[in-house]
Order: sequence, then C-alpha cells, then structure tokens
Amino acid sequence: MQSRIPGVTRRVGVVVGRLLVYLLIWAGLTLLIAAAGIRYYWGEISVGQMRLNLVSVETDGGGDFLWRGILAIGVAPLLITGSIALVQFLRRRNRRQADDGGRPSRGPLVKRAVSTALVAAVVVGGTTAFSTTVGVADYIRASTSDWDIQDFHAEPVVTSDEDKRNLVLIYLESGEQTLADDQLFEKDAFAPLKDVTQAADGWQTIEDLQQYQGGGWTMAGLVGTQCGIPLKGGSASDESSGRAAVPEDDVDTYLGGATCLGDVLSDHGYTSTFLGGANSSFAAKDTFLRGHGYSSIKGLAQWRAVGESASDFRPDWGLSDERLLANAREELDALHAESEQTGEPFNLSVLTLDTHEPVHVYDYCSVDTEQEVTSVFACSMELVAGFVDHMEEQGYLEDTAVVIMGDHLKHMSAGDAFHEQLDHHENRTIFNRIWMPGGAGLTPRSGIDQLNLYPTILEAAGLTLQGREAGVGVSAFSPDIPVDSAQALDDNFYAELLNSNSPSFYSDAWADGDAAP
Repeated sequence: MQSRIPGVTRRVGVVVGRLLVYLLIWAGLTLLIAAAGIRYYWGEISVGQMRLNLVSVETDGGGDFLWRGILAIGVAPLLITGSIALVQFLRRRNRRQADDGGRPSRGPLVKRAVSTALVAAVVVGGTTAFSTTVGVADYIRASTSDWDIQDFHAEPVVTSDEDKRNLVLIYLESGEQTLADDQLFEKDAFAPLKDVTQAADGWQTIEDLQQYQGGGWTMAGLVGTQCGIPLKGGSASDESSGRAAVPEDDVDTYLGGATCLGDVLSDHGYTSTFLGGANSSFAAKDTFLRGHGYSSIKGLAQWRAVGESASDFRPDWGLSDERLLANAREELDALHAESEQTGEPFNLSVLTLDTHEPVHVYDYCSVDTEQEVTSVFACSMELVAGFVDHMEEQGYLEDTAVVIMGDHLKHMSAGDAFHEQLDHHENRTIFNRIWMPGGAGLTPRSGIDQLNLYPTILEAAGLTLQGREAGVGVSAFSPDIPVDSAQALDDNFYAELLNSNSPSFYSDAWADGDAAP
C-alpha cells in the first residue's frame, strides 16, 4: 500500500503541473489579446483610463467596442487554451497506445525545453505587451510620487457676477488643430469653422493649446476643462474602505467632492443643458454632468425617443452631427427666449460625434479626399460653422459667450488614420475659438493646457474670479501667473504633478458630498 503512495502523488503532481501550465497559457493569451485590442481601438492608454472606461459599459452608443473586447478577451483565450490542452491530451494518448513495452520516447528533454520556452514566451510577451499598453510602469511611478494636486488646487471663488452672460460650449470630437495644416493633409479640415471665427471679427484663439498630461479621451477632456484637474480614479485604499474609487452604475455622484463649472454656474443662476449624439451613460458621462449642475442631458436615448430617423444614427455610436446641431439650434432658441423672459443666463454644452473613428460617412457629406476621415472632419466643421452663423444671425453673440474646443487630440490607435502625419509631429495642439461680447483685442496666453480652460470659461461667462484661478488652472486672459500656482512650476515638475496619483486630493474628490477638496 505504501509503495503505491509515491505513484499516486506523482500522478497528482503531474496533473496539477499541467493545470498550472494551462493557466499560465490562458493568462498570457488573455493579456496579449487585451493589449492587441486596446492598441487597435484606442492606442496606448493609462491604467486610470482603463478603470474609468470599464464602468457603466453600455450595449450601444460607444459600449459595443468594449463588449466586443470583453467577449474576445473572455472567450478566445479559453478556446485557444482548451485546443492546446486537447491536442496535448490526444498526443499523449496516441503515444501511450503506440508504446510497445516501455521504450522511452525520443528527445523528451528537448521537447520539454521547447514547450517551456513557448509557454514562457506567451506569458512574458502577454504581460509585457499589456503593461506597456496601459502604462503600468507609469502608474507604479505615479503611486510613489510625493506630489499631490491638493497642494496646488484653487477653489473657484467668484467675487462678482454683475457681468454674467449666457454661455455656449462646443466640444469638437477629436478636434486637433494639427488637422488644419493643408501641407500635411489633403485640405484644411477646419477651414469652414475658421472662416466664421476670424480674429478680425473679435474671436480669440489660444495658440498652441495643449492636451494636458494624462488626458486624451472625452471624459478626460470634459473633466479637465470643467473642473481644472486631471481625471483620475481614487486609490485602492478608497475601494477597500468603502469610498468610491471610480463611478459605478448605481452611484449618484462623479467627482462629487470637486467643484466644477456647472456647480459654479448653478450657484449664479444658470440653467445648464448638455447635448451629445452618443449614449449619455457611456463612461458615466451623465452621472458627472447631472452631479455638477446640468439639469438637462440629452443623448442617444432621447434622440431615439423623439423619433429621429434611423438613417441619422451611425450603428456604433449615435446621432449624426447634422441632426445634433439642428436640435442644438432649437434648444438654443428656446433657452435664449427663456433667458430674455427670466433675466437668468444659461449654459448650453454640445459634443459633436461624426469625427470619432472609425468614421461613418452620412449622405450629407461629399467625400472629395483620398482619406474619408479628412472629408468627414471638414463636413462636421461646416455644420458647426452653420451653428455659429445661426447664433450671429439671431443676435445671440451680443449677450452670449462661445467657447469652441476639441475634447482631445485625435486618437492614434492602430486602426486610425494619419499615423504618417502625426506619429512624429513635434507640436500637436487642440483647436479652439473663444467669443466674448466686447472682448475684442484680448490676447490669451499661448502654450497653456486644457486645465487652464476652467477659469477661462468662467471669465468668458462674465464671472470675476479671485486670483483668476480655478482647479490647477489660471485664466488664459490673465497675463500674470500667481507664484504659488501649479502653472508657475517648471515643466518637468508640472508634468510630475499631473502624473501623480495624488491620493489625498482624489480621496476627497471621489467622496460623496458637496464640499470641494
């Protein structure tokens, strides 16, 4: 009996060892496929972006990419690993059946060495590809940084609202200024919009407006320009203590401890409305907006409910810019009429969609370039230009500030266009235009990033800010930078500040409540 125990133990060990090998193969394949999918659809991202976009995943209006990714990551590695296991099982069985009396198989050490090397390659390759794609090394460095946004954050303090005026914000999906270079591209995609926002007519431009360090997707652009802080999740300690580290489907707040644009405007009598073509719930956008002063949010579900034509929806994201901006005109007319009656101002924010890749060509867009995306950009800008024309024709520009800006630079994932022109471009910047009634002659500072737009937008709306600061930004119209501001830091120190996980600040920022950190 005792002599049989080593044999049983050996067989159990063999089974456990094989299971461990297959587990390693599955893990390596999972990480490798995840890395490939992320790079194809989004390019290199951050750990924070991954965490924040995995919440509130929807079945359409942007979420289909994530669902397909989850399906591929969850199913494909299992099928491949199962196939490998089945092949190995059949080979071992055939070998046992062909064995004529215990003759040892040829080259067992070589076969084991090759198998071990292949397994190691899959595991190491998958781990390396995934960690590089989502910036794990950067995340680890950020978690050990001593810098904290808390030390530089300025709570917006409005000292006067006597000159407050209506506000229209237009976010251009992937609105990168570089695409206006007709030496790099087939034509200037922004030409229609530039024609109606000329400096000679009083429009301002922030030259070389930069995407902030760590930004690069829509929610990061919204939070950066409306809260003046980088978008990051809370720390692991927040999750373990029961505090919200990232928003979930059933929470009512998103950065509930931060004071953002809509909060300030609400305190000063503004009605805030948001219109977008995509699903408002994607990445918890509606939770953020609703929790920060927006009383009306319209997106994919609302456009379907009011009977927009099926031909006006792109299957992957949502409503066309043509219909979105047509609805925005009606919304603007109604808001302006109500404002004239009540004497209270409004904020209308619009986020375009047509220029989100992969591009969808609607019937109203004539493709006259080799790259379809160039024509689609130009068509979208022509529609926005028409919206600006409507504001001017109706006389709204006399009492309404307008801020037009890209939400982020154009994505450079493996499946996107313009790699040849943009991959090694030295200064990729964000398109922007600012209109302030009576503001002709102002010269905004150049080279600032999106985090400075928060106080800039508040000043454009006619509010006077103490120190001209909000978040970690300083108004673009302020020629002077406070010495204790983040904007006064050396470029390297500023980059380290924005990269840091800032646990003290974000622990409070993600907490429920009205108090700002």
